[in-house]
Amino acid sequence: MTRATLLEKAYGSFSSRSFETMLSLLCKDLKAKVRVQGLVDQRWVQIDVTGEDEAAALKLLDCEIGLAPPSAENIGKSSTIGGKVVNSAKSKAELHVDIAVFEPKNYCAVVPLWRLQAQLVDGVKLQLHRLAELFCLCDYMPVEIKIVKELDYEKGFWEAELSEVQLSRFSGWLNSNLDRLIVLGASRSEIEVAVERARHFRDIIKIETLGPFEHAVVCKLGTEAVGLIPRLGPYLRIANIVPFSARRIKQLVKRPSL
Repeated sequence: MTRATLLEKAYGSFSSRSFETMLSLLCKDLKAKVRVQGLVDQRWVQIDVTGEDEAAALKLLDCEIGLAPPSAENIGKSSTIGGKVVNSAKSKAELHVDIAVFEPKNYCAVVPLWRLQAQLVDGVKLQLHRLAELFCLCDYMPVEIKIVKELDYEKGFWEAELSEVQLSRFSGWLNSNLDRLIVLGASRSEIEVAVERARHFRDIIKIETLGPFEHAVVCKLGTEAVGLIPRLGPYLRIANIVPFSARRIKQLVKRPSL
C-alpha cells in the first residue's frame, strides 16, 4: 500500500464517496484500488493505493491530477509544480500559491506582483486585485508555477513565477477571443447538469477540465460569460463562478497574446 497526497483540496461539492468513485473510474483499467484516506494540512486530499498495478495507478494519478511533493527538500530552483491560489483577497503585493508542502512544516510559494505584471500584462502597473480579477486568480484556482529562488526558511516561502505551461494556457484563452466561465468547486457532471437545466447549452462550446473540481466553461463567440453567471449560479450554489474575458484584457494590454 502507498499513501499519497493529491494536488486537490476538499471544498465546494467535494465528498469523499463521490471523489473516490471518480478516482476509481480514472483507474478502472488497472488492477488497483484507490481509497480516500482523509484530509491533511490545508484540506489536501490524501489517498491510499493498493493492488498489483499500484505503481501504474500512482503514475496515472500524478499525470491526471498531480501528487504533492514528499517534502520541501524535493523542491529546488527551477522546479515546476502545480498548486492552488490561496488568500487572494488578503495580499496586495504577491500571489500566494499553496503547493501542498507540509513537511517539515507548511511552506508556500509566492509570485511577486511585479512578476505577474511582467508576465501577464506586459508590465502594465495593475494592482494585484485587478490582475486576479482579470485572470481569475482567486482562491482554489489551479496554477502551475516555476520556482525562481531557493526556499527562504525564515520567511517560509519560495519565490516563483508562472510557468510556461500556465502562460501558454492563458495565451490560448486570449487567442481564442472567447469568454470563459471559471467554475471552482463543482464536478464536470454537476456543471453539465447546470447547463442543461439552465437551457444554455447553445451558448457553450465545451467544458475544459482544469482539475477534478475546477473547470472552464467555453462560451460561443458573442456570448459574454458574465451574463451566464446569474443563469447557471442557481444550479451551482456551492461553487465560485468567475468570468474570463479576453476582450477586457486586450483592451488593457495592446498585444494579441502573452
